[in-house]
Amino acid sequence: MKFLDEAKIFVKSGDGGAGCVSFRREKFIEFGGPDGGNGGRGGDIIVEVVPNLNTLIDYRYQQHFKARRGYHGMGKMRTGQDSEDIVLRVPIGTQIFDEDKETLLFDLTNPGERIVLCRGGDGGFGNAHYKTSTNQAPRQAGQGWPGEERWIWLRLKLIADAGLVGLPNAGKSTMLAAVSRARPKIADYPFTTLKPQLGVVHVDEREFVMADIPGLIEGAHEGAGLGTKFLGHVERCRVLLHLVDGTQEDVAGAYKTIRKELKAYSKELATKIEIVALNKCDALIEEEIEEKAAQLKKAAKLKKGQVVHRVSGAAGIGITELMRTLLAIIDAEKAREAEEAKDKAGVEIDA
Repeated sequence: MKFLDEAKIFVKSGDGGAGCVSFRREKFIEFGGPDGGNGGRGGDIIVEVVPNLNTLIDYRYQQHFKARRGYHGMGKMRTGQDSEDIVLRVPIGTQIFDEDKETLLFDLTNPGERIVLCRGGDGGFGNAHYKTSTNQAPRQAGQGWPGEERWIWLRLKLIADAGLVGLPNAGKSTMLAAVSRARPKIADYPFTTLKPQLGVVHVDEREFVMADIPGLIEGAHEGAGLGTKFLGHVERCRVLLHLVDGTQEDVAGAYKTIRKELKAYSKELATKIEIVALNKCDALIEEEIEEKAAQLKKAAKLKKGQVVHRVSGAAGIGITELMRTLLAIIDAEKAREAEEAKDKAGVEIDA
């Protein structure tokens, strides 16, 4: 399945059905009176979050979604049938923006969540509704209320607990394949990964989701390489795993290049918790590992107690300990978020 994380679509809910002008005409009924029924309601446009989707490719080939109008009312006080709703199924993490591409309307992060994007118009009244003591034979009926219509942008930000960042050929795809059952493309040339990949990591009978983000290069925030097109997918991550290729000469420069691009993209992204790992240590001798780990520690300005993890995705060196470190941070962040949500709920109740 192709990956698509942004789409522009047009949505329109159904108009309400028209009311009916009708009079009861039966044998032996001297004063029939009005019996026109009301029109039915137009269909809604509903957005539903589906857990087993991870792309917006369905909206690449169909961009217009219009619900039917409600059915018209009929005689004998028969109300028109409400029209069917149109349900748009989207992945977890989908954001809905207005046509200006800046105004956020909805941020859908919970499986099964449903929101009514455009509400269908109400049906018009039949002439029986307008009957009064002074107007016992009304010949008027409502035409039904119009539905809502708008252009919107769908933007997907994949939800993962940990995000993999680093220069091309830093070994991100190899790392993801080593710790999960994901099978990303792995090759010895840059930009092997052209779209984000997700994998479920199992460690100590626990699990978390890791995302492999296509490689950044210097000037990505200005459009170089793949640009920052996929960086939005790590905005929801609780921790970043920054992989640096240990076989290159300037590991400190490689680290600073990525940090510069993260800061240029988003200050919030640059302040996320980061774990630094020197990758491909199986190809280095001990003296090189020590020297380059020291360079990385200085470049990352790690605090006391923080270390540069020495790993190899291909050889499986240091992988388990690294995953345990990530899991501990993810657990701590989840606890902090739950506490903040609890405090926020308490403040709203007090207010």
